[in-house]
Amino acid sequence: MTNLSKRDRVMAALRGDDVDSVPIGLWGHDFLREWSAEGLAAAMLEQARTYDYDYLKVNPRATCYAEAWGCRYGSANDPARRPDIESWVLHQPSDLESIRPVDCSTGSLGEQLDALRLIGDGLSGEVPYVQTVFSPLSVVGRMANDREAVRGWMSEAPDALHAALAAVTETLAVYARACIEIGADGIFFPTTEWGAAGACSPEQYAEFGRRHDLDVLAAADGASFNIFHVCQPHNIMDAVLDYPAAAVNWADHDEGNADLADVAARTDKAVMGGIDEKQTLMNGTPADVRAQVEEAVRQTGGRRLLLAPGCSISPQTPPENVHAAVAAARGQAG
Repeated sequence: MTNLSKRDRVMAALRGDDVDSVPIGLWGHDFLREWSAEGLAAAMLEQARTYDYDYLKVNPRATCYAEAWGCRYGSANDPARRPDIESWVLHQPSDLESIRPVDCSTGSLGEQLDALRLIGDGLSGEVPYVQTVFSPLSVVGRMANDREAVRGWMSEAPDALHAALAAVTETLAVYARACIEIGADGIFFPTTEWGAAGACSPEQYAEFGRRHDLDVLAAADGASFNIFHVCQPHNIMDAVLDYPAAAVNWADHDEGNADLADVAARTDKAVMGGIDEKQTLMNGTPADVRAQVEEAVRQTGGRRLLLAPGCSISPQTPPENVHAAVAAARGQAG
């Protein structure tokens, strides 16, 4: 078939149409450069161009959302090490009462919007890109620096927790719309540490997670490339598979998680995955990576598939393995 542009290839895959090759994109942090809009944009554009990705999932520093409400972090000045938290804002249930909506055009969130503008300019419409927007429960968990504390507040202070979640949700909804208005093709919406089956009960996730998640996703409704990401081994896929989005991403190689074929059979969304970033991509050979790409295509027939890692790849990932994944994808049509 005629060679497709990257944008057309991705959109065709999302619709389930034929593609000339299965689209691929990988993503990871640049712990040294992601502390400014210019640094993050340069790092993201460099990744997209070096590896010739079909789409770009923007990977802002994971701390930026908690920073918006006053948490503080210090960089380790180590390209392989995440920043360390220095102070956080939620220590006890009464602290929840202080959480209010924030202006997403300023501070750490405003910085991310500036980065998006630079990334959009650099991609010139050729490569679709999405911005990562954490779930409200994820952000509150980071503000407490303790998932167990937040889980306790679900029963000890549910009204205060809901009020804080509502304030965060209001902010993230405005932010998600702003990302799309700037030019992002959608949002990438992760459950982070709350995606594990044991993080809280299904009833607790339905009340404190799902209801707020859907409000943020609704704010991004109409974007062509919204993705939700279910984190962790033994994830809660069944509880969120009906979320409104064009695609779903998860670590299909992690223990207790469904494979690509299983999820593809249960949804009309595109599935994103196939590449084990923890073992095969990090420690395997280029031949191992190629075999994994081929297996992902076999499981899905290469249709309604976007090749991706299960989560962020390590900065120490061998470049030859990333190149091998892209080369293998280019040889696979669906």
